[in-house]
Amino acid sequence: MEERKIDALFTREPGGTPIGEQVRRVILDPGNTGMAGMTEALLYAAARAQIVREVIRPAIEAGRTVVCDRFVDSSLAYQGYARGLGDAVGAINAYAVDGLMPDMTIFLDISPVDALHRVDNEDRGERDRLELEAAAFHMDVYRGYKALIEADRESGGHRFFTVDASLPPEEVRKRIAAGLDALFGFTAE
Repeated sequence: MEERKIDALFTREPGGTPIGEQVRRVILDPGNTGMAGMTEALLYAAARAQIVREVIRPAIEAGRTVVCDRFVDSSLAYQGYARGLGDAVGAINAYAVDGLMPDMTIFLDISPVDALHRVDNEDRGERDRLELEAAAFHMDVYRGYKALIEADRESGGHRFFTVDASLPPEEVRKRIAAGLDALFGFTAE
């Protein structure tokens, strides 16, 4: 983005605002193992509503590009598919995003087992509440993303950009850059 002189704002969710960061701590706290799936979905939507109103919409209205680490598709995969909440997640988030959806969702395609091995190899302390979920949950999340991608393609959409994340990090970076170049209309050099 910097090389292309694109005025971009980078953020994450849940988080990205003081309220969102507080919600993030509640959601990811390993001590909150008794959290109901619907509670989790509503907390994500609440943090999302805050970041849309406080950060994302103002940035877009100012002509900036917004890059967000996770957004609605994550909730659809995690809570909609893996937690079994289905269409309720989409309905809740329709209010939260107030009509904003990404132009592109980059899906880093890697097996859940390999992804968790990477988490274990990072030097960042203990796993969070979601990382501690059983392997079957992570497989359901993965299937959820794959179903979202397929549904988008079947409806004629092209919003998802899939990158093989099992490749070396530099190759993953290059492929993401190529996808962003295509989105912004830059030609290969």
